[in-house]
Amino acid sequence: MSATLQDVATLAGVSIKTVSNVVRGYQHVRPSTRARVQAAIDELGYVPHSIARRLATGTTGMVAFALPAIETPYFAELAALVSTEIGGFDYRLLIEQTSGSLDDERAVLRGREQGLIDGLIFQPTELDADAIEQFRGSTPLVLLGEIPPPPTVDHVMVDNIAAARAATFHLLHSGRTRIAFLGYAAAAGHATASLRAEGYLSALEDCGAHRSDDLLIPMQRFGAFAAEAAVIDAIETGVSFDGLVCFDDLAGIGAMKALARAGRVVPDDVGVVGWDDILMSNFTNPGLTTVRPDKPTLTRTAFRMLRERMDGAGGPGRHETVGFDLVVRGSTAS
Repeated sequence: MSATLQDVATLAGVSIKTVSNVVRGYQHVRPSTRARVQAAIDELGYVPHSIARRLATGTTGMVAFALPAIETPYFAELAALVSTEIGGFDYRLLIEQTSGSLDDERAVLRGREQGLIDGLIFQPTELDADAIEQFRGSTPLVLLGEIPPPPTVDHVMVDNIAAARAATFHLLHSGRTRIAFLGYAAAAGHATASLRAEGYLSALEDCGAHRSDDLLIPMQRFGAFAAEAAVIDAIETGVSFDGLVCFDDLAGIGAMKALARAGRVVPDDVGVVGWDDILMSNFTNPGLTTVRPDKPTLTRTAFRMLRERMDGAGGPGRHETVGFDLVVRGSTAS
């Protein structure tokens, strides 16, 4: 018969709770106690079991982060930040990739990980507030992103309209007169892109700057390759622009490659602004000016809200907006 948590506790001369803390990597255990428990674990060949752990503590020690695409640098960086944040509270992270699939997003909310996790941080792209309310299970939930949440669910986001206005104003104040937005067609039905396009158009209107449909450069999908193709197509069809607000940094990187292919110099001929401040935006040539969401505060706030719900907090859903900065690099600064 395999060793149990009680067997380890008896051999080590400690409580089951202390063994559980050691197994979970809890930091505040005396080194001598940790060593004694670990020796008992090694001697008995004890292997922690999630069901036994749940029976002993009432929790699994697992939090899930459901996101659209782990290969997207922004979401990969968020996942790393969430993992670090929850690790400080002795939780471990389960990543759920939905690939922007409506069925997968529904499955996440219906609780396909029911019994395996204590809470869920979730960034949907397809579900609206009514569907979230309809399909959510009993697991504590915090939403990220721009889809308006139901009134019962906590929500953390960045003000995309304000950030897009700041990016557009930056280009206008640097003397650009024909500023395009890259990613407009992909914005149809996409809450984040729609809000960024709205902020861009609002800034142009406030400044009385030139705006026209040809400056809304379409992308059929998101990503650097699609952005490169979209900018090449715009140039070849005669669209004239000297500034470019891009949906994200990947679009900005693809756009700069397209501009180089077309013989346009960044920033002399075209100023380019990206979004997200992913790591690689530091290493483009020139460096990519970008909107930097406060990702550490975003993840810290989301987990604080989730932890409070996991601890039994009730009440209506809470909404918090975190800040952003505009990081100016060579793609707009001569």
